[in-house]
Amino acid sequence: MDFNLSWMAWTWPTAGFFLLIFGSIAAMGVWEYFRPGGDPRHGVFGLDTTRGDRLFISLLGSAFIYLGWLAAFGAPIWWPTVIALAWAVFVFRFV
Repeated sequence: MDFNLSWMAWTWPTAGFFLLIFGSIAAMGVWEYFRPGGDPRHGVFGLDTTRGDRLFISLLGSAFIYLGWLAAFGAPIWWPTVIALAWAVFVFRFV
């Protein structure tokens, strides 16, 4: 089997992005293994969410934050990083 990855622009930021995503999913799996109990919790949006749901919501919201920032302002992307981290803390705390 030939894994040709030349179709993607693999820069260090791109690789770091995907490593962060995979690392988040792996950390969530380890967390669930050692502390089971992802029982649904009713949050401020009126949804019953588990830890995995909150991870997905935070990742999806972060993607939209970055896309909106790039469309409106372009680079640098330090501010959307701060906003995305604040969004993730909000989601895990209150959703």
